Amino acid sequence: MKRYRNGGIWDFEHQVPLSTNRPVILGLDGGTTSTVCICMPIMPLSEPLPDPLPVLARALAGCSNHNSVGETAARETLEEVMADALSKSGSNRSAVRAVCLAVSGVNHPTDQQRILSWLRDIFPCQVKLYVRNDAVAALASGTMGKLHGCVLIAGTGTIAYGFTEDGREARAAGAGPVLGDWGSGYGIAAQALTAVIRAHDGRGPHTMLTSTILQTLDLSSADEVIGWTYADPSWARIAALVPVVVSCAEAGDEVANKILKEAVQELAISVKAVVQRLGLCGADGKNYFPLVMVGGVLEANQRWDIGKEVMNFISKDYSGALPIRPKVEPAVGAALLALNEEKDGKEISGADAMPLLDALALAKAVRRLMAKAMHYLLL
Repeated sequence: MKRYRNGGIWDFEHQVPLSTNRPVILGLDGGTTSTVCICMPIMPLSEPLPDPLPVLARALAGCSNHNSVGETAARETLEEVMADALSKSGSNRSAVRAVCLAVSGVNHPTDQQRILSWLRDIFPCQVKLYVRNDAVAALASGTMGKLHGCVLIAGTGTIAYGFTEDGREARAAGAGPVLGDWGSGYGIAAQALTAVIRAHDGRGPHTMLTSTILQTLDLSSADEVIGWTYADPSWARIAALVPVVVSCAEAGDEVANKILKEAVQELAISVKAVVQRLGLCGADGKNYFPLVMVGGVLEANQRWDIGKEVMNFISKDYSGALPIRPKVEPAVGAALLALNEEKDGKEISGADAMPLLDALALAKAVRRLMAKAMHYLLL
């Protein structure tokens, strides 16, 4: 463990008496828009979980998706938000028993290994580490830490992720905007901006989106939309236009309605792909399974309720799908995952994660010993 690897963000630890440290778990949900870390005390799993759950502290930071901001910025954000949560809770790293990072952009075992190696630089060797895609924490937030069922996230980006009770898993979408996260906030807003340009140059129908988006962005003509878009094409900045699309659809604009209907179909297809691959619905398609729905695009705060329409679409084929709107945020779900992993006696999530990490550590140790041996031989 390196105590002050990233500037002075761990300086607060000098002020935390070791004798007062109670065992804690860190749960982190890292997305394209923001990153949340919560600090929670270890609780006995033999008893029902308290309601509300005892969250000692909550910290907020920016994007931690390495595909979006790069590895260096992502790593710094993750470390800073964890330090902030521990500082606010009056704890330090010696009190941490487990850390569960659920981060968007974790799409392959190599992504897991990279983040695990970062964490091992930060925390003592006895701390148990778990790294997952952020969709897994979102599922756990609806199932209170149990990995079974399917989760649909539709925020800036989108992904569907599912688990069976015997541990099989599958995902659909979540490949980012370049590869078509249609149905996401970015996808909806990007199609709206495209519709404005198509209407302006005569390739598409007239749409209310033009005047409404120009007014929202304080632009005077559709030509300026191109410059606005490419001046800063960050995913979250584009996705922020979703409420404009919804308001135009509610006002009866055909183009906006078509965009939202296509988004509903794309989101539903992602869920169906996961359910079919895992057989969550049973042979007759009627088995019950939890369907956790997370993300600003799915929030039921408007008359054009995207989440409700997605559920209606899915229910036509899978009547056993039980929609769940989580009562806790995904960062809490990540902490509950760590608690359940502790109960099951598991070390680090991800296929072959621990063996590879041990092999890397052993290789580093061997290289250090060989370097020392060469040094003495040359004396």
